[in-house]
Amino acid sequence: MSRRRVVITGIGVVSPIGHDLATFWNGILEGRNGVGPITLFDASEFRTHFAMEVTDFAPETRIDRKTLRQLDRFAQFAVVAASEAMEDSGFDPSLGDPTRYGVITGSGIGGLGEMETQHDNFRDRGPHRISPFFVPKMMINAVSGQIAIRHGFRGSNFSTVSACASSQHALGVALGTVVSGRCDAVLSGGSEAAITPLGIGGFCSMKAMSTRNDDPGTAMRPFQASRDGFVMGEGGAVFLLEELEHAKGRGAKIYCEVLGFGSTDDAHHITAPDPDSKMAIEVMKSAVDHAGKNLEDVYYLYAHGTSTPLNDKMEIGAIRRLFGDHADRIMVSSTKSQIGHLLGGSGAVELAAVALGIREGVVPATINQVDPDPECDIDTVPDESREARIDIALSNSFGFGGHNACLCVGRFKD
Repeated sequence: MSRRRVVITGIGVVSPIGHDLATFWNGILEGRNGVGPITLFDASEFRTHFAMEVTDFAPETRIDRKTLRQLDRFAQFAVVAASEAMEDSGFDPSLGDPTRYGVITGSGIGGLGEMETQHDNFRDRGPHRISPFFVPKMMINAVSGQIAIRHGFRGSNFSTVSACASSQHALGVALGTVVSGRCDAVLSGGSEAAITPLGIGGFCSMKAMSTRNDDPGTAMRPFQASRDGFVMGEGGAVFLLEELEHAKGRGAKIYCEVLGFGSTDDAHHITAPDPDSKMAIEVMKSAVDHAGKNLEDVYYLYAHGTSTPLNDKMEIGAIRRLFGDHADRIMVSSTKSQIGHLLGGSGAVELAAVALGIREGVVPATINQVDPDPECDIDTVPDESREARIDIALSNSFGFGGHNACLCVGRFKD
């Protein structure tokens, strides 16, 4: 019996370069980035004064005001993205069995903004002024629950938490849920909204973020010798992953096929990647093996590419060690240079760029390639997107805790 095939039939995105799929993709093609001064709070006393915010966000255009009061910003991003994915897919869940449709989402931190707000209320006004919405707003699984309520999906429903690999893990588990036959369709992805005083302050204290306050436009520069840390982003993306025959039966358009997934852990250090890259190598190999493909089939790899000294060097080293001479023929890029690092939401938003790249025959660029690091000597698709047929691609996400996740996706072939 052949394995059930899984395809992406709907995509929704909220990002620093666009609040919908079309605007996001145009921003990718134009090489725009969403960097600017932090406006969500006064960051003047912090080491880093800039980020990639989702500006002019108007969730009330898609979410009624009563529901909106119950959603932290990270959940608003995902609920809006899920609604766009549903519209994009043309999927009507009322025509089928709702217990066959699931929701699996990821976030690394969840409702941090709500935690800070309610702590301030408690400190300044006492325990009786803590909002009754506090717990359901801050919990990470609020996203999967709220999306299920909104769209009537009654199948598998939960959220994954693995730092910056969270939404990639959600997508991988969603793939397995459809392949196994437990669901016929799953809304999956992730979101993050950590541009808050504690979010920025915590990463500043770790010295993980760029402090290029005099030149924020080029601060996020993956694979460059002068990289000095990441730029915080925010947003989210949600996909409708659907069993192929189910999708074909309703005449759905197909972006690409989700072929395989790998998941490992470094078991090395809570924040630093293993410089040996053994498990980063294994996670990519595992995704390719799960897809039933060969390493030589891969010609595009979406890198985790955080613009941090340790990660970029480790990741490129892992690619070279795994692929050998074939690494010289692989295009490797990171649109974090355009959208920032969305932490637990990064894998989802980045998969949107990969999926559209497969459909449109375009490899997204890595912008801000100003002084290439000799230790990251690989084709990073510098500064301009490139027309190229993408048959098989990998997408990497690595998170604090040593969590590694990799998806293998490809052009749909009937």
